[in-house]
Amino acid sequence: MRDLVITQNITVDGVVEATEDWFASAGEIDPDVDAALARQRDDSDGFLVGRETFVGMRDFWGPKTDDTTGVTAHLNSVAKYVVSQTIADPAWSNTEVLSGPLTDDIIRIKEQPGGDIVCTGSIGLCHDLIALGLVDEFRLFVYPFARGSGRRLFDGTPPRRLRLEESVAFPSGVTLVRYRAV
Repeated sequence: MRDLVITQNITVDGVVEATEDWFASAGEIDPDVDAALARQRDDSDGFLVGRETFVGMRDFWGPKTDDTTGVTAHLNSVAKYVVSQTIADPAWSNTEVLSGPLTDDIIRIKEQPGGDIVCTGSIGLCHDLIALGLVDEFRLFVYPFARGSGRRLFDGTPPRRLRLEESVAFPSGVTLVRYRAV
């Protein structure tokens, strides 16, 4: 069975909303963070997002021809799943629109053969996935910034016990923490 993994850039106080005051600095070059992101990307063959995140990524990455990071090639080749009640034609190859009951759709795609299914961005969808107990792993790139306010990954979700699988501190001050849902 495939794992459903939520991966997010997050502040030390839990904010995942990508506001300019902290997220602009998230783009600072750290080859070690880039390598960790590339490993995570290479281990996945499914990408799950909500409609708004999907449209933004499709319109930005889909037509890109000058990308040397590997992100475009990856996104163009993996299975993409967009949770939407309004998209009829996703207009991006290898995309399936999930419009049925969320639990049924996620269980069905997790039962298919393949690697990890990664959900990133899509804060509202992440809240739903957490609340429904569908997340197998959390990969959080924690940035050394305390925002004080903003949308948080675990806002309004039920209490959840997590088991630490990995913790890696990078020279930039970013820390990758991987937690398994128990």
